[in-house]
Amino acid sequence: MKNEELTWLIQWYYKQCDGDWEHCYSIKLETIDNPGWSLKIPILETTLAEKSFQKISIDRTEHDWLRCFIENGYFQAAGGPFNLSEILGVFKNWAESD
Repeated sequence: MKNEELTWLIQWYYKQCDGDWEHCYSIKLETIDNPGWSLKIPILETTLAEKSFQKISIDRTEHDWLRCFIENGYFQAAGGPFNLSEILGVFKNWAESD
């Protein structure tokens, strides 16, 4: 994984922490049995809450794929075993876009 995406996510998370938000919401990163990754990032009560997101669905190979979407106030994503950095990049690019 590229360290810059993870570092950026850590900084984004920290900026949301206001004494309340972090007690209500948490980022969840898990492995899935495909194999691959599942990521769930709360955007409720953040500047991203009302921002539109175009669902992403990419299938390159059996182990090179990703899905990203917004549902119920969460950025949700899943991808192949080597797509975690790409998933984090999708979130970063979306969050930083105008």
